[in-house]
Amino acid sequence: MRVDVPHAWPADEAEALALQARLRPLADDRGPGPAAPRLVAGLDVAYAGDGRGVGDLVAAAVVVVDTATLGVVERATATATTTFPYIPGLFAFRELPALVEALRGLTVTPDLLLCDGHGRSHPRRFGLACHLGVLTGLPTAGVAKTPFVGRHVPAALGPDRGDHADLVDGGDGGAGGAGGGEVVGRALRTQAGVKPVHVSTGHLIDLPTACAHVLALAPRYRLPETTRQADRLSRDVLRAAAG
Repeated sequence: MRVDVPHAWPADEAEALALQARLRPLADDRGPGPAAPRLVAGLDVAYAGDGRGVGDLVAAAVVVVDTATLGVVERATATATTTFPYIPGLFAFRELPALVEALRGLTVTPDLLLCDGHGRSHPRRFGLACHLGVLTGLPTAGVAKTPFVGRHVPAALGPDRGDHADLVDGGDGGAGGAGGGEVVGRALRTQAGVKPVHVSTGHLIDLPTACAHVLALAPRYRLPETTRQADRLSRDVLRAAAG
């Protein structure tokens, strides 16, 4: 799969903030996105150590799943060392270089990317899912285990599979961001009685469509099969690389 990166990876916080500001208008979540994607890719990164230092070993994994069977069609991985420090809101720059290399290892092009992270639910509305979507030109959404920006009203989220509640950012959105009650994602209950996942749009897909696909990919477990497979693979590759 071809992925062009039309910019240098930032060397510091100021460069990263400027790049997010420049690319943010390119992320488009107005269209409905793919109604019936056949191939959906899950993306995840595993870290050696606590994941906060520069020079940490990371392993990126991309797993492409056939939505008709939930079987794995293709896997691709890459390992690297982090060159960007741990800074909240700029976490994508620790993961993107390895994820791009893993994506380049695919021989198929997915119809949809689901990353373990956030998209619009980000202080500057440009999280990992947005950046991946802009770089690849593919519909992309984030599926996170925990919220980052935006909270839902607990009473608004029912206990059953498919129940959901909007994630609303009621603050100022952080430096350079938006806010003031903006809906930035959804808390989605994928299984009855379990904690929700947190879905946000990245690029070329709207929130209801992204949630529908996440739910369809999670028939038995809390996490969609794409995330489960990519998480397992990234951990396996990290263990092997660490020796």
